[in-house]
Amino acid sequence: MTNIQLTSTINEDNTLTLALQDIPMPQPSADEVVIRIEAAPLNPSDLGVLFSAANISTATQSGSKQNPVITADVPNKFMPALKNRIGKTMPVGNEGAGTVVAAGSSPAAQALMGKTVAVIGGGTYRQYHCANIQSCLILKEGTTAKEGASSFVNPLTALAMVETMRAEGHKAIIHAAAASNLGQMLNRICIADGVDLINIVRKPEQETLLRDMGAKYVVNSSSNTFIADLTAAAIDTGATIAFDPIGGGQLTSDILNCMEAAAARNAGEYSVYGTDTFKQVYIYGALNRGPITLNRNFGFAWGINGFLLFNALGKLGSETVATMRKRVADEITTTFASHYTHEVSFTEALTLHSIESYSQQATGKKYLITPHK
Repeated sequence: MTNIQLTSTINEDNTLTLALQDIPMPQPSADEVVIRIEAAPLNPSDLGVLFSAANISTATQSGSKQNPVITADVPNKFMPALKNRIGKTMPVGNEGAGTVVAAGSSPAAQALMGKTVAVIGGGTYRQYHCANIQSCLILKEGTTAKEGASSFVNPLTALAMVETMRAEGHKAIIHAAAASNLGQMLNRICIADGVDLINIVRKPEQETLLRDMGAKYVVNSSSNTFIADLTAAAIDTGATIAFDPIGGGQLTSDILNCMEAAAARNAGEYSVYGTDTFKQVYIYGALNRGPITLNRNFGFAWGINGFLLFNALGKLGSETVATMRKRVADEITTTFASHYTHEVSFTEALTLHSIESYSQQATGKKYLITPHK
């Protein structure tokens, strides 16, 4: 039996190489299983490892049809930050799903034999993946690998946002780029849990999409009335926490200013230091890689932090995370359903046409890799 994985390498000559690599079949230890990966999503976090800081517009394709190789230039200014990656062939893929075809000697590992499971932990863009049983989620009987492929990154991130809101004493959420796959999940969670959610989008069709899903608060950042609309929604909901996957630009600043304006409506007295209502924005992506611009009209009671899934889960605790995982397994075809517009093999994923499409991270264009296609 053979095993193939998709890899990404930063080279000393300021280039990125994407290629397929033959690797040995894994041998599981006592608490490990070998999963025949049948479906693995291409998430934005995967693209960060896959492409790193390369300029994808410079990509060229070589190799053969069976073993394509993609090469792209990495701007010199980014190379110092990538020094620890230079020359290292990195496996790609944060999550996936498939059938357990081999198991270690422990009873817990043996119990997974033949089961369809989702898995997280890195390197899932391969045909056979070895993982600790703690990294696996048993899918309900009848759930396919395709349905369970995105069981971790988006579902747990969306749930972690709601649980973080609760843990930090907030009562409503603002979410940017809200028409994304993750955003749609968060919308469904908040509707089911009775949590007010303000969805920020940038296109009229995205407004329609979310409103048709039952969203109450949808504001368009491209509208001339965006600031007024966001402030009105913040007044109505009392939202004081936001999650932003865009990162660069002034959206974080706009959100803080609107939350402050909403808080000031109920402030008893004016203060040169702003209100004492604490406002928090978590940045969990980098759709805009430019600098974050802050226009300081939001007082002094505020915070801006990064939001990384594994760090967030660590803060929430094992009992809460276990409950979250069970909910994902129970609702993977409803609340946490993912929809894919393209299914590609390894070789199809390494074509210029496919890369040009999925590197744009466009709403409504989610790719699924099927390693055995």
